[in-house]
Amino acid sequence: MTLEQRMEEVERRLADACARSGRNRSDIGLIAVTKYVGIEQTQNVLRHGLTHMGENRWQDAADKWNAITGSGWDRSLEQAPAGQAVWHFIGSLQTNKVKDVIGKFTYIHSLDRLSLAQAIERRAEQLGLVVPCFLQVNVSGEASKHGLAPEALVPFAAELSALRHIKPVGLMTMAPIDAEGEQTRPVFRGLRELRDELNGKAVLPEPVAGLSMGMSGDFEIAVEEGATWLRLGTVLVGKS
Repeated sequence: MTLEQRMEEVERRLADACARSGRNRSDIGLIAVTKYVGIEQTQNVLRHGLTHMGENRWQDAADKWNAITGSGWDRSLEQAPAGQAVWHFIGSLQTNKVKDVIGKFTYIHSLDRLSLAQAIERRAEQLGLVVPCFLQVNVSGEASKHGLAPEALVPFAAELSALRHIKPVGLMTMAPIDAEGEQTRPVFRGLRELRDELNGKAVLPEPVAGLSMGMSGDFEIAVEEGATWLRLGTVLVGKS
């Protein structure tokens, strides 16, 4: 399939999921996960109007970021000007990579420990930035996955409230890799319930709305359960 065909198919499936769940398509953002494609295809994705780009590792993203964004990026922007990309860091972020990522990626989707939060805070303060972050929660409880245990979310969020250069904007999770169809629903529903519980506790300066959940194999169910950002790789941008 061509990129255009994949985009059309994703939009069709999105529209159906929105219709089933009574949601508005405009409330759901698409992150084009470009980790499996090179610079040329990433540029092609941007030319087709998919301005939100997701990468898992700085080592893999560096050449694409430099080719597409480079030194001309205005760090203060959360939405891209015409023809420019907004970058989302969606993989596990090591503290020693914070210096490379903060100042280049607008959104961090994997904040899950205080040491990382403190490293982001220090770097963001140096650059004069406030970094929108999603708090990653390991809803499924898999030992192989990163993320906060659900019961640790509220205490962790309370610790973040003292950091002036981090802005929690939502929660992120991943369904088990071997889960299929309806097996993913409890994970996505659980994240939505955790967000609502967090907001009810009012431990952050303002409520969070975002739910970063849903990937190529399960995004329709994520939409039905309230996803506001989908992280779509092969189903949307293909694979090199």
